[in-house]
Amino acid sequence: MRPTFHPHLINGSTGDPVLFVDCLFEHRALLFDLGDIQALPPRKLMRISHVFVTHAHMDHFIGFDWLLRILLGREKDLQLFGPPGFLDQVECKLRAYTWNLVHNYVSDFALHVSEVDGNGAGRRASFRCHSAFRRVDETGVICTDNVLLRESVMQVRCALLDHGGIPCLAYALQEQAHVNVWKNRLQELGLPLGAWLRDMKQAVLRNEPEQWQIKVAWRESDTQRERLVSLAELKPALRIVPGQKIAYVTDVAWHKDNVKRIVDLARDADLLYIEAVFMQRDAGHGQRKFHLTAHQAGEIARLRTLAASSRCIFRRAMSEKTGLCCAPKWRRHLAELQ
Repeated sequence: MRPTFHPHLINGSTGDPVLFVDCLFEHRALLFDLGDIQALPPRKLMRISHVFVTHAHMDHFIGFDWLLRILLGREKDLQLFGPPGFLDQVECKLRAYTWNLVHNYVSDFALHVSEVDGNGAGRRASFRCHSAFRRVDETGVICTDNVLLRESVMQVRCALLDHGGIPCLAYALQEQAHVNVWKNRLQELGLPLGAWLRDMKQAVLRNEPEQWQIKVAWRESDTQRERLVSLAELKPALRIVPGQKIAYVTDVAWHKDNVKRIVDLARDADLLYIEAVFMQRDAGHGQRKFHLTAHQAGEIARLRTLAASSRCIFRRAMSEKTGLCCAPKWRRHLAELQ
């Protein structure tokens, strides 16, 4: 099965937390956390449609300015999500700059920012380039079941966690279902591969009726050909299986409420990204810093119901003496997890 989501920690497991998820067939990407993003080329930054920030500590939010610089002057709408207080934090970032010349841009780049409380409610406002990024159109929002993004292809859900007295969001990205296509059966139907498969998959995920028509277009011997095919005709070439699920958890204190919420959010995830900042022998230091140890991260991974092919990515190993990332200790962290 060719996966729809292609996740990548752009700074590795020891740098600023940034998870870039390229969405196959969707021509876009999602970003989880907004630390240092300069390792991402502009062409990838311009694919980003949604950014999900856990909290506004510098290593999770410093990349906002660089993303803004790359997208400024482009015809694009960017959705950002964060914990309570996030609207004010984005506004303060934008107000730090002088915008007296932005009316000269042809394109009106816009930020649509939401802050959510983890209990199904929040607020949303927009900041537009041509309006010098003034805060407008503020309104309350309802996030049923804490779902922030709900589409026919995917959804993103959040959980509100505690990071030493400040709210911190964890996220789960879930593919609604995965539609596999048997190429040999398409060939038997006389149909080529092509961009029309995206329309077909979306129609299946929307639960369109079997008589729903898909326009198939291709080029053959310099001749443009077209054909309408119903979902009923395509059914023998399709196999629908459960979709991917990716959970992202970072910067949380070790206590019962956090653990329960993480386990509920990450249940049945195929891939769990979770911090493992300290070794268990440094658990006291981790408690003072409100971070997990490798052992605690492993306990959480074991508590959730794992899919048969699931994997866990443990982010960042640190030294108690220096507080700096310490790659040589990584094998010892893994030994603790085992």
